[in-house]
Amino acid sequence: MIEILTPAEVAKGRETGALVGHILHTLKGRAVVGTNLLDIDRWAKEMILGAGAVSCYVDYAPSFGRGPFGHYICTAVNDAVLHGLPHDYTLADGDLLTLDLAVLLDGIAADAAISFVVGQTQPAESLALIDATERALAAGIAAANPGARIGDISHAIGTVLEAAGYPVNTEFGGHGIGSTMHQDPHVVNSGRPGRGFTLRPGLLLALEPWVMADTDVLVTDPDGWTLRSATGARTAHTEHTVAITEDGAEILTLPR
Repeated sequence: MIEILTPAEVAKGRETGALVGHILHTLKGRAVVGTNLLDIDRWAKEMILGAGAVSCYVDYAPSFGRGPFGHYICTAVNDAVLHGLPHDYTLADGDLLTLDLAVLLDGIAADAAISFVVGQTQPAESLALIDATERALAAGIAAANPGARIGDISHAIGTVLEAAGYPVNTEFGGHGIGSTMHQDPHVVNSGRPGRGFTLRPGLLLALEPWVMADTDVLVTDPDGWTLRSATGARTAHTEHTVAITEDGAEILTLPR
């Protein structure tokens, strides 16, 4: 299903997006050396429920996971990149942490992810991975204009990632979002321009470039959820929910 929202629904999406951005910003500040991933999950739960919002993850049970997910945020460390199941792990200096969060507020969902390095040690490889995903996301957002095609976004994202020297996995990528978290259209992170659904005002998209340093092959942890690079290489993942407007893409998931 491809959902085109009304202006009133897009306005609700702005509130949901601001909440997601605020929670991620807050959690980034708290995620220091010595922090346990289960504490991050608990803090996310407290902020989501305190805002009167609903987690999109707790009861989520798609075909690719061993559901239900049972937690409020995805926490992926180092070689983990997607769907990181929070567990009893204490963050160490130099860890590359990705936080991925989706919530539903007043009937509209928003989804975002950030990657950052914990502590004083800032490995160049990790910073380069993060930078590539952030630049790719910016390129994808710049391409998300009314009348453009989904393939234009995919091409813009993939061009940046590939120029940075990273293999691109197209199994998991961005997606439509609205009254539910995951909707059509699927937005792969590499593709040919001029193809796919034509963007219209009222369409919400979660765009999410992610890469692994030296492979495009994923492996799944025994927990049935956490996806890692097959080589053990480090990874990064950056995501925003955007609304297509008459003037281009509006980022909804920035903290206020």
